[in-house]
Amino acid sequence: MTPPRPFALFGFALLAGLLCVSPRAEAQTVTVREIARLSTEGGYTLQGIGLVMGLPGTGDSGKELATARPLARILELNGNPVPDLKQLEKTKSIALVMVTCRIPRGGARVNDQLDVTIATIGSASSLEGGQLFVAPLLGPVPGSPIFAMASGPVMLLDPTITTTARVSGGAQITRELAMPAPDTHFKLILEPHYRGYASASQIATAINDSYFSTPDAIGMRVARAVDDREVLVVIPEGERPDPTPFVADVLTTQVATELLKLPARVICNVRSGTITFTGDVRISPVAVSNNGINISSTTPPLIPTAADPLVRQTEWLGISTEDATTTSGTRLQDLLDAFAQLQVPARDKIAIIQQIHKMGKLHAELVME
Repeated sequence: MTPPRPFALFGFALLAGLLCVSPRAEAQTVTVREIARLSTEGGYTLQGIGLVMGLPGTGDSGKELATARPLARILELNGNPVPDLKQLEKTKSIALVMVTCRIPRGGARVNDQLDVTIATIGSASSLEGGQLFVAPLLGPVPGSPIFAMASGPVMLLDPTITTTARVSGGAQITRELAMPAPDTHFKLILEPHYRGYASASQIATAINDSYFSTPDAIGMRVARAVDDREVLVVIPEGERPDPTPFVADVLTTQVATELLKLPARVICNVRSGTITFTGDVRISPVAVSNNGINISSTTPPLIPTAADPLVRQTEWLGISTEDATTTSGTRLQDLLDAFAQLQVPARDKIAIIQQIHKMGKLHAELVME
């Protein structure tokens, strides 16, 4: 078991006394970019077939023609033709793999380097220690051209699953995959967790209010909600010759989550480590321990005294509501504020929230992305 981190525990205990008398936290705000995307942005997956070489006897059987044929072709192209595939029967250091690369929503430019995922196709038992040989990556539609070339050292995603792996920065883009720039208008598509007529209407209102505060606004409304997931934004005439700054301003517009009128929901993005929530998320009294971090939520708050100051309680963090008579449970925002002040790693934040949810103490839907 990992021992508790002394500095973290002391910080938690000290913060416990402060939170008992702290003012209410400000309402959570997010940018439009965090809860919506441009309609022209979309996921795009490149794919191809490749060979992982240098395996310590854990590769495909040399009798598998699907592996022997591309290996023989590579040898031929490098001046060492193999007249008979039976000569490769004893080869067990090679594995035929499927190679995929996920292009981000904003697209990719020539010479960008992106991660690739590989998975065995044949009988190889492990990809550990291998090297992906140069493999062309095509678009998902039959007949697509080559968009990237992939190669590099293989790293297992999970030590217990040895037939799938990743090559960090393994794909080098050779053909641009840029999204079209808007001309007279563009559409914002709300992420599924934020969909709703009230949400779309509030986002449009926030964009309009932000634009009205600029000298260029002439009383026009630039945004309107089309339905529960789409907001149409018209680019003003004066912004159309160079719409990029206007689009950037729209995407960075701040929106108060409480005005979206969404049900209580906590969204944790494991890859980015971000935690966002909608509605009034509360936590019932609970005690949680994770990776040496111990948390206790109490209602009503513990009151420090000269004889029993909270800073002496070095194994828990007490977080409580400002007024237990008018609220029910601790606010999630208080916990997130404590995490931020103590620089708790994103992985630990998400793990603690998951534990609280499993115990039935998180009064909200938990969504893991």
